[in-house]
Amino acid sequence: MPTSKSTRYDAIAQTFHWVIAALIVVQFVLAIMADDLPVGMHKLGLLARHKSFGMTILMLAVLRLLWRLKNPPPELPSGMPAIEEFLARFTHIAMYGFLFAMPLSGWLMSSAKNYSVSWFGLFTWPNLISKSENAFHLLDNTHKILAIALFTTAALHIAAALKHHFWTKDDVLRRMLPFTKNKKP
Repeated sequence: MPTSKSTRYDAIAQTFHWVIAALIVVQFVLAIMADDLPVGMHKLGLLARHKSFGMTILMLAVLRLLWRLKNPPPELPSGMPAIEEFLARFTHIAMYGFLFAMPLSGWLMSSAKNYSVSWFGLFTWPNLISKSENAFHLLDNTHKILAIALFTTAALHIAAALKHHFWTKDDVLRRMLPFTKNKKP
């Protein structure tokens, strides 16, 4: 077992981070594209992909959390103000919550309408609840609120990473970027 703790995220943690980030962008694009379309084959196809990518995010979130529990992240930079440490920890916990809550609320919403949730046509996930219009409307609103909260938290996360890179000039962003090295102390 190594005696010194790494100052960078390992390649697997970086891969989880960037793949999930890219899939979240895909999810927002698919949802926006489908939102304005009339009900039809094109809209249903976009929503089917949206559901498949959402379930992929859920599966990756489980794997990412398991990886993180076995491979703790690097320590925050020494001398970081207490409020920034709190916000960093809070936003990371919130992001993990959203990685689970978003796909689960979408899956529950589909279940409440008795719509299937297929994973790229390879298999269909079981419905989690019985058909219910009331539950559907509640879950639809919940999914939309969670999307706004996820977008806001992700924007804060990105802004903080850029602040650390360009203003504070520390290694916070660099330690999550593949193919880079931390600056020498």
